[in-house]
Amino acid sequence: MKNKTCQTVSVLLAAVSLASSLFFGTTLAMGGSSRADISTRADVVAPLQGDQIVVYYFHGTFRCSTCNKMERHSREAIERAFKDELASGKLVFKSVNVESKGNEHFVNDYQLYTKALILSSVKDGKEIRSKNLDKIWQLVRNREQYENYVRDEVSAFLREA
Repeated sequence: MKNKTCQTVSVLLAAVSLASSLFFGTTLAMGGSSRADISTRADVVAPLQGDQIVVYYFHGTFRCSTCNKMERHSREAIERAFKDELASGKLVFKSVNVESKGNEHFVNDYQLYTKALILSSVKDGKEIRSKNLDKIWQLVRNREQYENYVRDEVSAFLREA
């Protein structure tokens, strides 16, 4: 009986480890990186302030090339299409490591199960609505379609704000 219990615990630990790896990123052996290619990010996200649209790119600590590509394409699409909104502070892009202390709540807040691009409308420092751009995984291999999707979704979100 004791041996069977040890086997069960071992299987459960292996399953949790595998699930964590799938959730927060792929291994370095799969072409990943332990650091992001884009260096402008804070470890812990500051509280929301005022009225703005926040575009969050959520990721874990270990990131594969596809995950880095999604962030890069998202950031570049937003920087090209929304220069004025970014300059005025009406639109903000934040890359957030959900594994950093203080950021874990985002997993529950947005029901995250993998890397994600989330739009958040903030009024008086409080989020009033959000949208998960869930097609980023389908479009990541086609930069033009990916950036058009992000641009169109952000434009629509801004119009509704």
